[in-house]
Amino acid sequence: MYNIERVSRAVSFNSPDRVPLLYFNKDQDQSDLIAVDVVDHYGGLDRDQSEWGFTWDRMDDTMGQPTAPILSSLDDVSSLHIPDPHAAFRRRALPAMKSIYGEDRYYIASLVLSGFTVISALRGFSDTLVDMFEDPIRFASFADIVFSFEEQLIIGLRDQGYQAVAFFDDWGMQDGLLISPDLWRRIFKPRYNKQFDLVHECGMDVYFHNCGYYYEIIQDFIDIGVDLLNISQPNLYNIEKLGADFGGKVCFVCPVSYQTTSISGTRNDIYQDVELLVKHLGCFNGGLIGYIEEYGSMGMSEANYQACIDAFTDLGMYP
Repeated sequence: MYNIERVSRAVSFNSPDRVPLLYFNKDQDQSDLIAVDVVDHYGGLDRDQSEWGFTWDRMDDTMGQPTAPILSSLDDVSSLHIPDPHAAFRRRALPAMKSIYGEDRYYIASLVLSGFTVISALRGFSDTLVDMFEDPIRFASFADIVFSFEEQLIIGLRDQGYQAVAFFDDWGMQDGLLISPDLWRRIFKPRYNKQFDLVHECGMDVYFHNCGYYYEIIQDFIDIGVDLLNISQPNLYNIEKLGADFGGKVCFVCPVSYQTTSISGTRNDIYQDVELLVKHLGCFNGGLIGYIEEYGSMGMSEANYQACIDAFTDLGMYP
C-alpha cells in the first residue's frame, strides 16, 4: 500500500494495512507523512527570527520562547507588520521536499505556530489573557488579523499538492484548559471553524496539534471538522475512555508520551503504551497515526527512540 493511500485510509477509517507513521524530526525518509513548513518562524542566522517580527531565546535544541512581546499594548496593533501570505518562498517549499522524499508521501503544509500561539507571542502570554477580558472588542480585531493571514495563506496552498494543513496551537495544561471552555468557544471556535471549512474547500484535510489536556473541547474540534487530531501527551489521558468517547470520529496522531514513557520508561513500558493506543484508538479500521520524534534535548536515549519505532512497527499491523 502506498504512503498516501495508507494515511488517507487511516484518516477515513478505511482499513489501511498498518498504522501510518509520522517521523517529525529524524529518519523522515521512513515517514508516511511529511510536514512542510510554510511559515518562517525560525529564520535568521541563529534561527531566532519569526517573519512576524518577534525573536526567540533558547538554551538548548528546543523551540525556546520569544524574548519579549513586540506589542506593548493593543494600541500598537495598527503598526504591526503582517507577513505576505503569498510570499514566493511558500510555493517553493513543497517542490523542495518532494525532490528529497518523492511524490508518494502525505504532505502536510505546516503553519508551524498558529492562532492563539502567534497572538500570545506578539503580545505576551499574560497580557493576551488579560486583553480577552478587559478589552474583548479590540482583542477580537487583533485575533482577526492573525487568523485572516492564515486564511489567505491557506487559499494560496490550493492546488499546490498538499494533502493537509497543520495548525499548531496549544490549549492544554497538565490538568485542563488554559481558559474556560465557554470563553474558548466564544472567541476561538468560530474562527477555527472558518479556517477548517476553508481547508476543506481547498481539498485538504485539517491537522491540529495540541499539547496538554484538552479533553473538554475535543468534541468541539470534531464538530468543526478536524480530521487528524494530535494528542501530544497521551499520559495525561485515560486512553480507553478517549477511544470509547471519540474513537472512529477523528484520526488521532499520538506519540509515546515524551514527558514520561519515551524519556524514562523501559522498552517494555514503551510497548505497553503503544499497545494501549493501537487497541483503543486504532481499532476502527484506522483512526490512529503513530508520531515519532527524537527528543535527545529532553533526555530521550537512542535506545528509547528506536523502541518507539519498533513498538509502532511491531504492534501497528492490522489483521
